[in-house]
Amino acid sequence: MGGSKIPIVFAVLIAFGVAGFFLYPKAKAPAEPVLTAEAKQYLQNLALSDVGMQAADSFAKISVTEISGKITNKGGRTVDAIRVNCVFHDVYGRPIKRERVTVTGARTGPLAPGATKSFHLNFDDIPESWNQAMPDLVIAEIVFG
Repeated sequence: MGGSKIPIVFAVLIAFGVAGFFLYPKAKAPAEPVLTAEAKQYLQNLALSDVGMQAADSFAKISVTEISGKITNKGGRTVDAIRVNCVFHDVYGRPIKRERVTVTGARTGPLAPGATKSFHLNFDDIPESWNQAMPDLVIAEIVFG
């Protein structure tokens, strides 16, 4: 009779574990920054140009897609960082990969008024169902200096 208590203990522990899983508040992923009203007004002063795309193989024989171009600050404010959402689509036009990348920021330095900087974005994990077209590049965050 003493041995029958062990399965009951395990059953109770499993029940508490399952209840805890469903009742414990889930951790929320941090919200991505959104364009502030100030940043939305400044968008008209930022221009992407000479944007192109090419594929290459890395040293590890992994296919890498590089998107390069330039960004110009036509406004009167210094911009510390600009991040864009790169949205890749499948052959039906459905988004299959969305990645936020820094076009200019801490590594490249601020973008002064009237200045233009080149950028290079590398992607090595695009799904095979990608339509091979240029992804949508949408400015998603502007950080002012």
